Amino acid sequence: MLRLGCPFTEVTVSGVSRFHVSLHWPWWEIDPAADGIEWNGDVALPTPADDDWESEYFRTEPAEDTLKAGDRCLVGIPATVVHVLAVHHFDPPLETGWLPRPATYLDVLRQGQSYDTRLKEQGYEIDPVGGVPFRLELLFRPFAFLETGDEVVDRDGRAWRFDAPWCWNPFDGGQPSTPAWPLALLFRDGEPAPEAVAAVATATATGSHADELTRWVELTRAEPITPA
Repeated sequence: MLRLGCPFTEVTVSGVSRFHVSLHWPWWEIDPAADGIEWNGDVALPTPADDDWESEYFRTEPAEDTLKAGDRCLVGIPATVVHVLAVHHFDPPLETGWLPRPATYLDVLRQGQSYDTRLKEQGYEIDPVGGVPFRLELLFRPFAFLETGDEVVDRDGRAWRFDAPWCWNPFDGGQPSTPAWPLALLFRDGEPAPEAVAAVATATATGSHADELTRWVELTRAEPITPA
């Protein structure tokens, strides 16, 4: 869970229509080496008349539907609480027509929004190190004491692999489908460091998986993505 924002920056309006306002984007440069992709330096943001306006995070001051070509305005993201749906890494970075080329994307949803498997597209995509000066403040990370691929043993002696906050894989294939705290770290890219073992033991000495889930739901006001 993050607090996301972007400082409002002065830009020039390149063009307007009923549904979009085009801005000369201040944070990217044209990529002359992009193969078959030509970007003109503008980014189009939806106006309130467009169905995508509510899902867009960037806003202008004055409002999008008051601007005219040639105007100067501010563009940025007001402080917004989001939770992360997915993290995507690209090696080599993507060719998009602008620089810097994206190497990482975060898919995020606003606080109060849950992932809906019936929707083809959901979430807002940001490149945290792609030139735009996003401000990202970590508010809460469930199971922050674990890393993907960690193997642990629980209070009942069952061994587990941690694949994601709500995705635990028991090696015995049995039930229940979540571990009983406290947990002992067995494996983290090999034999875990003593401080990592101690951190997991301390973090799970009290509480439970259900407590961690409840806290996340209360903060995000959303439902978690759980394995089918």
